[in-house]
Amino acid sequence: MFDSILVANRGEIAVRVLRTAASQGYRTIAVYSEADADAPHVRLADEALCIGPPPVAASYLNVDQLILAARRSGAGAIHPGYGFLSENASFVRACEAAGIVFIGPSASAVELMGNKAKARQRMLAAGVPCVPGYEGEDVSDEALQRAANEIGFPVMVKAAAGGGGRGMRQVDDPDGLAKALSRARSEAQHAFGCDQLILEKAFIGPRHVEIQVMADSHGHVIHLGERDCSIQRRHQKVIEESPCPVMTDQLRQDMGHTAVNVAQSIGYRGAGTVEFLLDDNGQFYFLEMNTRLQVEHPVTEMITGIDLVALQINIAQGRPLTLKQDDVTYDGHAIEARLYAEDPARGFLPCTGKVARWRPPVGDALRVDSGITAGLEITPYYDPMLAKVIAWGPDRETARRRLAEALNKTVLFGLTTNCKFLVDALRKPTFAAGEATTAFIDNEFSEDDLARAEPTFEQAAAAAVVHYRAQRDLALRRAVLVPEALLEWSSTGSLVSCYRYASGEASFDLTVCTDGGGTYSVRCHEQQIDVRVVTTEAGLTRLELAGHVTEVFSAPIDSKRMHLSMAGESWVFEDLSGRPGPDDIQGADGRVLAPMHGRVTEISVKKGQHVQQGRRLAILEAMKMEHEILAPVDGTVQQVACTIQGQVGVDDLLFDITLEKN
Repeated sequence: MFDSILVANRGEIAVRVLRTAASQGYRTIAVYSEADADAPHVRLADEALCIGPPPVAASYLNVDQLILAARRSGAGAIHPGYGFLSENASFVRACEAAGIVFIGPSASAVELMGNKAKARQRMLAAGVPCVPGYEGEDVSDEALQRAANEIGFPVMVKAAAGGGGRGMRQVDDPDGLAKALSRARSEAQHAFGCDQLILEKAFIGPRHVEIQVMADSHGHVIHLGERDCSIQRRHQKVIEESPCPVMTDQLRQDMGHTAVNVAQSIGYRGAGTVEFLLDDNGQFYFLEMNTRLQVEHPVTEMITGIDLVALQINIAQGRPLTLKQDDVTYDGHAIEARLYAEDPARGFLPCTGKVARWRPPVGDALRVDSGITAGLEITPYYDPMLAKVIAWGPDRETARRRLAEALNKTVLFGLTTNCKFLVDALRKPTFAAGEATTAFIDNEFSEDDLARAEPTFEQAAAAAVVHYRAQRDLALRRAVLVPEALLEWSSTGSLVSCYRYASGEASFDLTVCTDGGGTYSVRCHEQQIDVRVVTTEAGLTRLELAGHVTEVFSAPIDSKRMHLSMAGESWVFEDLSGRPGPDDIQGADGRVLAPMHGRVTEISVKKGQHVQQGRRLAILEAMKMEHEILAPVDGTVQQVACTIQGQVGVDDLLFDITLEKN
């Protein structure tokens, strides 16, 4: 029995496990590397211990440091999450030797199923249908070449000890095999410390379907249905759902029965996933068994109503399963999308950076598992997955629509992400029809589809209105005694503000003119659009553009740049107009800016004239009042940027004064 749990992981899975453990009344302990000192899982736990520098080998893969942390904190059990040491038999044995409960299967089960060659041999002996392949002891290039010729191309080269797409290569013809073997061996050795390889027949366009099993220490094993995980890039899953769109009651019964037999044949305990390939004819083949919780487990939880982590903990306490197979029911449909810091336009390569703003979606039947917060640095040391967004619906179509809309309202500034790609994938007719296979991305997305979209005039116009409103609000904060209703009023006619934006390769020369009532006319050369502000709140503006209302999320980067997101897509707009921004407004550097929109009726100084702080420089007529513009510092007038009777906008440069030394 134990009453405290250390989570030997990081990110969203650490947060997810800690929350369930706390809800069950356990004392929670987090571990973190020096790079994760400010991560959400560290703040969430009752206690947190640093286990080393950022590299995984020195921290999250350091068995000695993890066991030491468990001893120092008095942890009675360790939950490994997924990845890192979750499928490492040596870690399981180290926990047992230290008298700490490992929340997972036995070391022997982890060792057996963690090696694909041994697992295939065991499953073939048990009569489980497996993908045709080679798992022999001789793993020389010559032996693998002979085996590949017997299997027939294309073949998959796989790391025997790995997963997550690492050490995996598809080889379409004999000429590419030698290079694939060399690359796969190197990658497997680096990732898993073992360069052993196996071969499997490569099926073109199958479904990837897995069965969730739970087993207690008393010989009871049940399954909780299937998950379709066919949409993958670099052999890693990005969208998962349950149930599988082509599942039948008979097929579920057959696959579930096989998965239960797999677990029973090795005396399994805890949560596990048996993975299969499913072809067009309904024939399924064993791929592997993951002896841990899966990233995609939330979709199973949402349709069964069962907390898998709570079950894991109960099983680790030695309690029997209270569920029988007939007790498991399925309600509705759930789909999960993995939000990654990666660039689809560059082959989905991982990206790094700092989270400038994180606003997860909220709504009915939505769940967001994340381990990030604003200000968190996303480093190159760890997996680039940032969060998972999961939607439930009474049917698949409702779940699909809800998830696409939720991703559209997901705001993550500061990093390049795959958010727009996920929305596009969910809206493809092939996915909507439930016909996606592992070939989905290759078949449905061209290079142009994956290219980063440049902003349009409509999006630049939205940025200009948001920018204009931010400047107006700044003027309101300065002019404390001026009613807000007068901020956009002028005695000299309509006020016009100019913005020159750059975003990526796109550029826009815009003018913004307001009627003072919340409607703005934005022009760019011959294009013109009317924009009406519907509502505003912190970082969110609802605008009516060209007759339709859209939500615009924004956040300033500095005085010249801003993040802006619309319909799940994000850009950075930089104002190149030369007008100083909010960071430059205090006047301490000698730059004198217009505090509001108005008309210059008097200029009291000229270029080259020496002035003292407080000296009147000009008079600005605005809001039916005259406002004195005073020198903020002692110095010499270097530039007079305004003219008599000239109209200026808020934050326009009026004077530039060279400061006196001392």
